[in-house]
Amino acid sequence: MFRTLRNILVASTFLFTLSACEEISLDPEGLSNSEIIEGLKSALNVGTDTSVGILSKVDGYYKDELVKILLPAEAKTITDNIGKIPGGQLLLDETIKAINRSAEDAATEAKPIFVNAITSITIDDGLGILNGADDAATQYLNTKTYNSLSNTFEHKINTSLSKELIPGISAQGSYASLITKYNVVANASFGLLKPVSSNSLSAHTTEKALNGLFLKVAVEEGKIRNDISHRVNDILKKVFGS
Repeated sequence: MFRTLRNILVASTFLFTLSACEEISLDPEGLSNSEIIEGLKSALNVGTDTSVGILSKVDGYYKDELVKILLPAEAKTITDNIGKIPGGQLLLDETIKAINRSAEDAATEAKPIFVNAITSITIDDGLGILNGADDAATQYLNTKTYNSLSNTFEHKINTSLSKELIPGISAQGSYASLITKYNVVANASFGLLKPVSSNSLSAHTTEKALNGLFLKVAVEEGKIRNDISHRVNDILKKVFGS
């Protein structure tokens, strides 16, 4: 009788422990580390592909307030005093549009850069990223690839900034014209306005364009994590469905 009771207690304790372990398990589907990493890379591929597709369209940057690129910090004095420049507001609007058109144009080149980065990336803590924040994989990609992506992407941005993406107007030319017209007014202001001499348009546009891309990728990652309809292949369904 005592032995039977002891066996029942042992069995009950075992079942309770097993049940508790199942409830707190981070990996209830028994996913392998390779499957987790494959799922994370797939999520980043889908996210970057979708984001590039959105941002590379006309107005992809320009009409999205979350990623729209404004003038560099050195031009703040221009925007603050734009009303003092003849035709200044129109020129400012054209410049900002041209800058965003350059980012949209360069974004088409970003996909192969991202694919190469995602393919070669080594994910150190797949389970930790899987169970992390909604943008954990995007943050990891950003940390591991931002500098190399920036160096490559800036070349594309430079080319785009020099293109006539608006008939007769390139972003670089428009920005140079804006600075020139402002400096005419500033130089005649008897020291009331400070002329602008620096031009960081290329570095500024590259930084903002990439930040916008990563922001969009993070949004797409969140959708994959939280909405089954965005899990567009079997590995995403398996990994993020668990």
